[in-house]
Amino acid sequence: MARRTINPQKNEKSEFEERVVNINRCSKVVKGGRNFSFSALMVVGNRQGKVGVGLGKAREVVDAIRKGTELARKNLIDVPLLGATIPHAVEAKYRGGRIIMRPAAPGTGVIAGGGMRAVLELAGIRDVLAKSLGSSNPINVVRATMKGIDTLESKEHVMAKRGFELRSPKHPPEAVETKDEEMTGNDENGSSETTQ
Repeated sequence: MARRTINPQKNEKSEFEERVVNINRCSKVVKGGRNFSFSALMVVGNRQGKVGVGLGKAREVVDAIRKGTELARKNLIDVPLLGATIPHAVEAKYRGGRIIMRPAAPGTGVIAGGGMRAVLELAGIRDVLAKSLGSSNPINVVRATMKGIDTLESKEHVMAKRGFELRSPKHPPEAVETKDEEMTGNDENGSSETTQ
């Protein structure tokens, strides 16, 4: 009897959530009939700034989903977040698919449809305004969304790239601590005098 081996890597990657965006069936007519094959577009993410997309192809749906998930895990990218939204507006194009994404106020939610919604939600973006303007083909829309996310840059990254440093706050932490120490010292002296 065959034994089932447990993959130790599976437990490590349980933090990632998988979502099937699209399953496509393709048929090839041959002498003996039709041969069917399936492709599955998968999105994988941890809802904390990591997301990946994979397209798996196989003779069976289950195998196509497994292959797509493996490819998505290999192609993970980091998403720069500004709170629960994106740092700036972005427009991206992949073949026929064209999308725009804009940051939104807290509480707006994910205003996006189809494959874009899956990618944005699994990336951890909770407030965003997005629109697909080109092709409605899910593969092109998802790839365009990933391309747009890949072009996002945080403020810190842009400042470092241009050779600037972020300005420190008006009141340095040392000055605030010394004021607090002086205030606590006065209170201790005052309270000790009243007790004696």
